[in-house]
Amino acid sequence: MPRRAPSICGLCGKLHPKGEKCARAVAMAKARHARADAKRPNAAARGYDREWGQLRADFLRVYPGCKRCGGPATLVDHIVPIRVAPHRRLDPANLQSLCASCHSGAKQSADRRKYGADR
Repeated sequence: MPRRAPSICGLCGKLHPKGEKCARAVAMAKARHARADAKRPNAAARGYDREWGQLRADFLRVYPGCKRCGGPATLVDHIVPIRVAPHRRLDPANLQSLCASCHSGAKQSADRRKYGADR
């Protein structure tokens, strides 16, 4: 099978195999993510404490299937985001079990359209 043509890096100007990033691009992405993480409150400050951990574990035990696709659920999602309704953070009626792909794809896009971006 033929290999894909290399691409030119926008940072260093060198050719790299298709889909691979140069060391400079990787370092810049890592630094960008570190800056974003430094600004972000820790998990407890965002409402994910011991109480949430227990509720999450219990919820997944009772509702082990993804509400969207029916596959095995690995995440418990707030239907109405915490930033919109912080008082419903531990309300079981505001929770749904989702698999990682359903949570990261359609659900997050729908939340952004409906409630706006976090930042």
